[in-house]
Amino acid sequence: MKIFYSKTKEEAGKKAAGSFAAVLKSKPDAVLGLATGSSPEPMYLSLAEMYNAGEVSFAKARSVNLDEYVGLSADHDQSYAYFMRKHLFDKVDIDLANTNLPNGLATDYAAECARYDALFDSFGGTDLQILGIGLNGHIGFNEPADEFTKGTNAVKLTESTVKANSRFFASESDVPTMAFSMGIGQIMRAKKIILLANGKAKADILETALFGKVTPSVPASILQFAADVEVYADEDALSVIIEKHGKDAVIY
Repeated sequence: MKIFYSKTKEEAGKKAAGSFAAVLKSKPDAVLGLATGSSPEPMYLSLAEMYNAGEVSFAKARSVNLDEYVGLSADHDQSYAYFMRKHLFDKVDIDLANTNLPNGLATDYAAECARYDALFDSFGGTDLQILGIGLNGHIGFNEPADEFTKGTNAVKLTESTVKANSRFFASESDVPTMAFSMGIGQIMRAKKIILLANGKAKADILETALFGKVTPSVPASILQFAADVEVYADEDALSVIIEKHGKDAVIY
């Protein structure tokens, strides 16, 4: 695992974009596991800038997103399908037919999970997986639990996750309480993982996940077992790691 220090979230996003682009340059038809939320936004912005400068192309790439809210249509402005179009897909040359997310309007949860599992398996896993980390250590929407999830699952979101995501909605009552999420087993099949974290609020959980006990009660802790993980975080998010483990714990 390599932990890269940046002064700001914008700098962290730019560094992560460089690593992301390197995957596409070495394998133009890469399978990209994508994430939403505030953490990857600076990276997607940098990737769009790189595309406009002719430095990277998504034309042959395929994507599978980590998750989607249950109950939101793809055109809802808080759906993750909408987020991906707004922040990346509409700004680069990716073929929308090659982009994939769970169907938030699916009512047969088991069937939707099976469909997404079959899609994931047909790709043979991901070449690159992008992750953020929740305040409770979730990755995707895999919440703290008694065991690690294997495949796509319909997740009941914890109160803390609903509260954290309420900033994107008119009120907390508007936040969906369930989501479809790629499983931990699928995340761990990625050939390369990029984890993004920004802000003081993420400092404690980031240190716990990367340096603490590997346990499903902190889902992101499983990344300690991944073969190739790069962490891109700003100074605030890395503050506890640096305080507890010293400046040598990160790469400047």
